[in-house]
Amino acid sequence: MTTRIPMEELIKRCRTAYKLVVLASKRSQELNEGAPKLIEGGGPKITTIALEEIRQGKVSCEVDGEAAEAESPKRKRAAKEPAESNGGRDAAKKKKS
Repeated sequence: MTTRIPMEELIKRCRTAYKLVVLASKRSQELNEGAPKLIEGGGPKITTIALEEIRQGKVSCEVDGEAAEAESPKRKRAAKEPAESNGGRDAAKKKKS
């Protein structure tokens, strides 16, 4: 059985279809990498789960310029963690100067 999610509701949450697609794509990737679902049920497909999370307001668009970001627990943790080393690229740049 196919779950129907009204597009009008989804677009209202993100203002544009483009931002909706970007948000749903990012959230789907997180789910595919093992992030926990934020809703009960939602269907068998990762994309359906991501769209239902958006529809229910569990994942939202944060508008920063034109970017839409998923506000999921995984992304919040990543934002709090210190940035990873860039593999010594800064040191290589300083040697060239």
